[in-house]
Amino acid sequence: MARPQPRRFLRGRRPSLGAESQPASDRFGRFTEWIARAMGTPAFLALLTLFCAMWMAWNTLAPLERRFDSAAIGFTALTLILSLQASYAAPLILLAQNRQDDRDRVALEQDRQRAERNLADTEYLAREIVALRMTVQELEQRVATRDVIRQELAELLRELDERGRDEDRAEETR
Repeated sequence: MARPQPRRFLRGRRPSLGAESQPASDRFGRFTEWIARAMGTPAFLALLTLFCAMWMAWNTLAPLERRFDSAAIGFTALTLILSLQASYAAPLILLAQNRQDDRDRVALEQDRQRAERNLADTEYLAREIVALRMTVQELEQRVATRDVIRQELAELLRELDERGRDEDRAEETR
């Protein structure tokens, strides 16, 4: 049975509805990227700040029997929640960065290959242009040589005509 080909990541493209289901590791990877993207937004920071402010306000201003985290001992539950969030956020962000590094590495390799092809094409075209210039120069030299030869032939014809006339005159005078 043939193995399915690994799917390549295309920036900005989502798989079609008919595509086979993604492996669990890819789904987890996309989840980590979503978390990393969400945690880096101003909205997340604003919501986290609002959550902490409401937590502290409730546990400071609410009646004693309704409070669930004591301000006297430094909001221990809030500290634990924020520590738990940070302890999960850091590895998720690192996983997302690793996936991005892999995509960047692939993109750099493709760019390098494209640059090599462009360089080879450019060098080929440069050689062709040089060959064309040399051919044009050769043709120009041939044309110049032809013109020179024509001029010299014309001069020789004039000289021959003059000699012929001189000989005709010499014969007439004899």
